[in-house]
Order: sequence, then structure tokens, then C-alpha cells
Amino acid sequence: MAWRASQFLAIIFTALAFAPGAAHLMELPAKIDMPEQPYFIVQQIYRGWAWAGVAIFAALLANFGSAMLAPRQSRQFWLSMAAGILIAATLAIFFIWTYPANQATANWTSVPEGWERLRTQWEYSHAVNAVVAFVALLCSVGSALSSSAARPVVTRADAPDASRGTARHA
Repeated sequence: MAWRASQFLAIIFTALAFAPGAAHLMELPAKIDMPEQPYFIVQQIYRGWAWAGVAIFAALLANFGSAMLAPRQSRQFWLSMAAGILIAATLAIFFIWTYPANQATANWTSVPEGWERLRTQWEYSHAVNAVVAFVALLCSVGSALSSSAARPVVTRADAPDASRGTARHA
């Protein structure tokens, strides 16, 4: 039961972690070539998006927790581990490429020299993160779906015959 709950939470939090990246990916074509002033104005819509980090850390914990509760070396274990590792990779991508662009622009309130390079770095790091988070979501869902296939299904024909103490076979 705890494993099922952890899988459910892993899927929910991984989907929530994917959502902001998906939004960035979908808006990239419209934003990537914007001139300076409109781009910096549009960037202000992300104030408060740091709270999305809560979902990322929750997804990280939920996927690793699901892996720890899964049978060792099972498909569920490896898919949950992969999801957790991929979520960790999104954090690495963020802190290596996205966060430095945020810092160099004071969260897009200051226009430094070479801002276009920072825009490209920021936009494409979010696009890559969206793809990585989506694959993490697929792994998390795959873990949950493969768990039902791992258990044998007992039918009435296979159930022990109470009168003889053996299974009936046709």
C-alpha cells in the first residue's frame, strides 16, 4: 500500500515538475527572437515561479522513495530510479545554465551586455529541462503501470479446488 501511494505521489509531483518546463517549451518559438524591451517585459511574468521548485524537490523525493519501496532489481525499481535521476538532472541543468542567466540579469530586470546570449541560454535550458522532465514522467508512469503486470493474475480456473486441495486444470 505504501508503494502504491509513493507511486501516485511520484506521478503527481513529476507532472507538476514538468508543467513549467512545458510552458517554457511551448512559448520558446514566440520569445526567442523578441527585441530587448518586449522580452524583458515578458520575462516579468515569471515572478514567483521559484515556488515551482517545491514540486521538483517533491518529485525527486517521491521517485526515489518509490524506488526504495519497489522490489529490488525490478522494472519498477529501475524506472523509479531513472525518474529520480532525471529529475536530479533537471536541477543540474537549472543551476548550470538557467540560474546564472537569472543572476546576470537580476532576474531579467537589468540588461547586461550580451543579453541575447543569456536569453538563448535561458530559453534552451528550459527547453531541455522540459524534455528531461517529460522522460522522467514517462519513467514514473511506466513504473506504476509495470507493477500491475508483475503480479500473476489468479483466475477461478487456477484457484485451488477446496474439495481436493489442488488447482483445477482444463
